[in-house]
Amino acid sequence: MNNLLRLVGRRLVALPIMIVGVTILVFFLMSLSPIDPAYSVLGENATAAQAEAYREEHGLNDPLLVQYGRFMLGLVQGDLGTYGAASASVGEQIAKALPVTLQLTFMGLIIAVVFAVVLGVISALYRDKWPDQIIRVFSIACIATPSFWLAVLFILLFSFTLQVLPASGSLPPLFEDPVGWLKRMALPATALGIPVIGQLTRVIRTAMVEELDKDYVRTARGFGIPYGTVVARNVLRNALITPVTVLGLRIGYLIGGAVVIEVIFGLPGMGMTIINAIQSNYVMLVQGVVLVVAITFILINIIVDMLYILIDPRIRTV
Repeated sequence: MNNLLRLVGRRLVALPIMIVGVTILVFFLMSLSPIDPAYSVLGENATAAQAEAYREEHGLNDPLLVQYGRFMLGLVQGDLGTYGAASASVGEQIAKALPVTLQLTFMGLIIAVVFAVVLGVISALYRDKWPDQIIRVFSIACIATPSFWLAVLFILLFSFTLQVLPASGSLPPLFEDPVGWLKRMALPATALGIPVIGQLTRVIRTAMVEELDKDYVRTARGFGIPYGTVVARNVLRNALITPVTVLGLRIGYLIGGAVVIEVIFGLPGMGMTIINAIQSNYVMLVQGVVLVVAITFILINIIVDMLYILIDPRIRTV
């Protein structure tokens, strides 16, 4: 238990350091943008005097370190700044968009994990037989197929041809209309999850085969323990250690892919927000979205690391 707490403590200590590093990277990269925040707020018709007055009022002429300090102070207080002529809150806009992106990401993740575990286990149990060969081909096809192409294909097939699932429209609240939410999310989440299915299936299959060849499996069978029990209780749990690590890396792909998928399906998430912000030259909104997505990725990977520690007892004894 002490080792477990120490390992978790290390992850939690590293968390604020990584977040500060992300804020530094995002802030100074955005400072290199050729877009003038003054004109993005006041409009292209603003005079030079008006733009200069805006910069002075909002401290945009201060040294970058001073601006960064002011930005961090606001960030600690939950203030990501404002954007546009109406001085809309960046935080409020992100608070509306982030849940949509997270819903899409985790829906795609659930689809990927469920199918990958089933296919990976079947492929390992029927090693080098026809089910294994079929699943191998399917996995390679999934890996080779980009999610945005699948999204377009799904829209053509299920929305225009069969007309069974919507490709656009508002997203109903999950708890108020779960059926409508599921219909709206089905196509984008599936398109997002399919490439991950292929990758995870290959990893799970390889890990399962390695575990099935170990001595403890033969020993358990020798004691008369049913093969299915050995696989379910021992082999599968030990084999999932490596896929959990890979899954942590794939979550970054899912978040990035969700941004693209949202634009294709018109979902009001972080993807649509950042596209609209770029088109409107809202520098503060772009900065806020990039920062929140990066921090979300860090937090999710910290959680995956903790799950990895809980799954693998060998780590807890190091």
